[in-house]
Amino acid sequence: MKAALAIPEDAAPADVVARLQAHVDTAQARLRPQPFGLLPALAQLLGEPGLKPGAAYSLDTEGALLQALLAGPSREGHWCGVVGMPAFAVEAAALAGVHLDRLVLVPEPGEQWLAVTAALAEVVPVLAVRPSGRVRDSDAARLGSRLRDRGGVLLVVGPWPRAEARLALGERQWHGLGVGSGHLVSREVQVQVASRRYPAGRRGWLRLPDPDGLVVASEPLRPGLQVVG
Repeated sequence: MKAALAIPEDAAPADVVARLQAHVDTAQARLRPQPFGLLPALAQLLGEPGLKPGAAYSLDTEGALLQALLAGPSREGHWCGVVGMPAFAVEAAALAGVHLDRLVLVPEPGEQWLAVTAALAEVVPVLAVRPSGRVRDSDAARLGSRLRDRGGVLLVVGPWPRAEARLALGERQWHGLGVGSGHLVSREVQVQVASRRYPAGRRGWLRLPDPDGLVVASEPLRPGLQVVG
């Protein structure tokens, strides 16, 4: 398994860009005529063929849902970056379909998270970030302008002004446990989506992940499965 490209937490934004330019084809990164790929189950839930270039998406968790959103673009060959998530599960991300040889990690940018994210947006088209503080509308607007200019997409763990869509996990249950025996093998979750296309919101069930580590659509949960709050 190839290791992700890790950026030191004390690296200056200019150094981040310089280092990445040796690994990413910047000309290709700026050409985003089509939406970034989504796994079929997520595309069905969002009602979109892919993640929109120049848009930001807000999530309430950095776990399997974020990994699944990164997996679609990564499988298409795009570089991805993860900022401000020291506990990001790299092995689980690889199992979900994220290519680690095209993954940049900045685990602890501290108060410089916005500057680091803006610097990465110059060369990395798909970025995931957990802000370390309150996000001001003006900061979000400036970063959004850069994303639109470069054709990138932003996945934010936490609230984000004027997000294209907000995704949250609801009820969840695990498969695999019998009466006093067995192993947990997969999880079904209810994902709630509110977006510009569906302002009233919609929801659906996903197996997140299935026994193979993938994300697939699921039916509503059945009696007898263990509920995990």
